[in-house]
Amino acid sequence: MGQIAFKRLSALDRAAPVLRKARLAVAAAWLCWLATAPALAAGDVQRGHELARRWCTGCHVVDPSGEGPDAAPPFPAIAQRHGADHSWVHGWLTAPHPPMPNFNLTRQEIDDVIAYLDSLSPR
Repeated sequence: MGQIAFKRLSALDRAAPVLRKARLAVAAAWLCWLATAPALAAGDVQRGHELARRWCTGCHVVDPSGEGPDAAPPFPAIAQRHGADHSWVHGWLTAPHPPMPNFNLTRQEIDDVIAYLDSLSPR
């Protein structure tokens, strides 16, 4: 009976490197997924530009070389001032404050507008 237990232990010892490799493969796949998750949730620059032109041009200059009203800061100035701080813009678009109207944008639309603003940010 002692010999059978020894053989089982021996089989487990032989399987240990394979199990370690499998764990590493699963961990690597998980890390790759985590690295791409923000890209999957990222907004679309073109759709953000279209949304901004549709909803924001009444108060903002939306295009970098555009003209328009000066009732609110131009998008290029917002992009320059806030740079990569997307949380500020996200918060503002999620719960706008007067005099900005509440457009009830979806999360994806907010991500799209933020992606457009990010495209205007100087690098």
